Amino acid sequence: MSFTPFLKWAGGKRWLVKLKSEIFDLNFNKYVEPFVGSAAIFFHLLPNKSILSGKNKSLIDLYRAIKIDWKKVQKELIVHSRNHSFDYYYFLRSKNYNDPFSKAAQFLYLNRTCWNGIYRVNKQGIFNVPKGSKDKVLLDTDDFEMVSEYLKNSTLLDGDFADTIEMADKGDLLFIDPPYTANHNNNGFVKYNEKIFSWDDQVRLSGCVIKAKDKGVRIILTNADHESVRRLYENDFKVESISRASILSGKAEFRRQVSELFVTNLV
Repeated sequence: MSFTPFLKWAGGKRWLVKLKSEIFDLNFNKYVEPFVGSAAIFFHLLPNKSILSGKNKSLIDLYRAIKIDWKKVQKELIVHSRNHSFDYYYFLRSKNYNDPFSKAAQFLYLNRTCWNGIYRVNKQGIFNVPKGSKDKVLLDTDDFEMVSEYLKNSTLLDGDFADTIEMADKGDLLFIDPPYTANHNNNGFVKYNEKIFSWDDQVRLSGCVIKAKDKGVRIILTNADHESVRRLYENDFKVESISRASILSGKAEFRRQVSELFVTNLV
């Protein structure tokens, strides 16, 4: 059984579930994901025990709010759906809530109605993505009660990836999907990605992953398909390029094939 993620998130891995479904058919103790976004792999596996974490505290707070009281989040999301309009989007975008459930509903509303589901803040930390073309606030696949249930045995953390990876033990499954773009795999990769995930972080991440592998942790990692990244892992893992259709454009005629790096110690 799997479950449809309720978030749209840049770099989401729904495509990986379809392309590599056989590799996720394995037994493990707990599931650990240090760069959680839409949690597509989590909702595919529905593990009994897990650790989900990331540096985006607002995102983690959304998961926390649904886990604690999904009804409060859904109630406010219904209100946003009824009021949704061009003006309402910018009105709600400017609001600053203290209540965790109001903040969670606001976050989810903006995620579903902003341009392409992008999360971006300015230098003051204020969300500044314009309204997108999609106006559906409530989805047919929404089941926040089940999401809450699936999160019951999940530890939700906001912080550095190294701390989360350290929590993975022998027999656990560690899924790692750091921020990267496939659009600059060969053209100015390091310079372009420096703003979203620095090269120093890439090197630090590889050290954490190799240490986890030596502990007996089962590892699946995706990353930019660049020779510099490949060299970080090729001596310790099975490394391959996998191709998928780019979904950055809403129009099929502008989509193209892109490659991503797939790294694992599973055979």
